[in-house]
Amino acid sequence: MQQQQPSHQHPNRKKRLTTLIPLNGPWRNVVDTASIILGSFLIAVAFNLFLLPNQIASGGVSGLSILGDEWLGLEPAYTQWAINIPLLIAGFLLIGKQYGIRSVLGSIVLPLFVYLTKDWTIPTTNSLLGSLYGGIGVGLGIGIVYRGRGSTGGMSILARIVQKYSGLSYSICVVIMDATVIIMAAFVLSLEQSLYALIGLYVTGKVIDAVEMGLGYSKVAYIISNQIEPITKVILEDLDRGLTKLEAKGGYTDDQRTVLMVVVGQNEVPRLKTLIRSVDPAAFVIISNAHEVLGEGFKRDET
Repeated sequence: MQQQQPSHQHPNRKKRLTTLIPLNGPWRNVVDTASIILGSFLIAVAFNLFLLPNQIASGGVSGLSILGDEWLGLEPAYTQWAINIPLLIAGFLLIGKQYGIRSVLGSIVLPLFVYLTKDWTIPTTNSLLGSLYGGIGVGLGIGIVYRGRGSTGGMSILARIVQKYSGLSYSICVVIMDATVIIMAAFVLSLEQSLYALIGLYVTGKVIDAVEMGLGYSKVAYIISNQIEPITKVILEDLDRGLTKLEAKGGYTDDQRTVLMVVVGQNEVPRLKTLIRSVDPAAFVIISNAHEVLGEGFKRDET
């Protein structure tokens, strides 16, 4: 297989430094810690401004703290600490020290921020807006925490424990935990509030994906043609993108053929299709999303 040549390594381009500060060693720890603190703060703000006042218990320890506030009048921050700390200890004992360490900071500072921001002005008492914007805020915060290689503890630790001893996948365990909280919300709050909680949970998941994988999707194209060399030339010279040549075999004919794989920005897709058609109108082209592309030629301009 021929190795893909990143676009900025084209012979007509000059090499550039990919980063100013290498994110490893002490710098990596500083960035991770800052990410966990920032993400926890955003989660707490979303919780106090949108979820708690509108009784949107969309899963997790935060959802349980909303139910505790409504049912027993418990301070949400205290409830979160009361659940997080025993789960942290269980995580150390049952999962391992490394996983527990990554959860300590988020498990402690998130309830602290919830307590410190509890008197902030509430922007809306509309449950739909609360579920949407609360979901966005929580998803943004969790995504940032994840990018900092951290965790906010709570139900994620419990899900890991259940996964270890049940054999279920982690995602299934998380769904079970969140579903349990939402079902409880239907009894403690109302069926309508549990439905709003589902909306918030869905939005949170989508925003986490966007933060982790990025909004600016690249595209990966697979090109099958009898004019491989001319198409290779226009991609390298006119589009100024690298490519990879994959050796394949036809499923019907068993003929050996070459498939081109090229990764381009979303705005480059029309130009790519035009260039391919200009060489071979009968070329078979598959274009799909590439949620995240790592390596020189794509990430260097973001550093």
